[in-house]
Amino acid sequence: MLKAISTYVYVKERLHPGLLDGLVRGGAQTIEIFAARQHLDYANRKQHVREIADWFRTSGIPLNSVHSPMYADYESGRTGAPPVNVASTDRAQRIAAMDEIKRALEIAEQIPFKFLVQHLGTGNESFDDRKFEAAMTSVEHLRAFAKPLGVRLLLENIPNELSTPDKLVEFIHSSHFDDVGVCFDFGHAHIMSNVAEGFEILRSHIRSTHVHDNAKDRDSHLWPGEGSINWKEAIELLSSAPHTPPLLLEIEGNDKTNPVDGMGEAFRKLRVAE
Repeated sequence: MLKAISTYVYVKERLHPGLLDGLVRGGAQTIEIFAARQHLDYANRKQHVREIADWFRTSGIPLNSVHSPMYADYESGRTGAPPVNVASTDRAQRIAAMDEIKRALEIAEQIPFKFLVQHLGTGNESFDDRKFEAAMTSVEHLRAFAKPLGVRLLLENIPNELSTPDKLVEFIHSSHFDDVGVCFDFGHAHIMSNVAEGFEILRSHIRSTHVHDNAKDRDSHLWPGEGSINWKEAIELLSSAPHTPPLLLEIEGNDKTNPVDGMGEAFRKLRVAE
């Protein structure tokens, strides 16, 4: 399986070619970009996106995926901006969310990528049939926009009642969105129930991953081995997945661990776990 990492590890910094070079030195064979405006200003297509597109073109490293925006501002919601929520029952908010996501999808015109990783709702959101229907309408619209760009939508299991493994399977089957897959998040599965159970429910739909650890208490995005996930079991499960998804680290950066060093150590640990 391909070794990969999300630029989320540098989400507080402006993304630039030097950071991407470091991820490759750490062992990344493919990359996911976290679409936050302060990190990659995806609306700035003539400068910032072009700079990153030039790096991908010359490096030969493919862009596996883009993580859909969670906020539309440059402060990740810290100044009170509402979250980008495709499951909102407020039509105006939902349209605004889809417009923001489409701006991120347009990255594919300059940097081809396979998958857009999309959340249904926000963290800890309760289930409601109206939200489920709203999310279906949004996803149908977004997949129609993404298809000519060569991008498939992947829904992520996140800690809320709309995005449990069972609900994601129900969403895909009842909507008949056969081209919509899943990005399996190991850390979220660990918090929500357990990794093995979630993986088995979603197995046939998994096309990409988010690999991070936690102590089952909060969504802390730790390096593998710093929490309580059984990584031997997790890697065995991942190796058995029918569509050979990448092993894609999604780590919250900190001052203690240099991401390049952390990547190397994480990939070594996970190889041992195979």
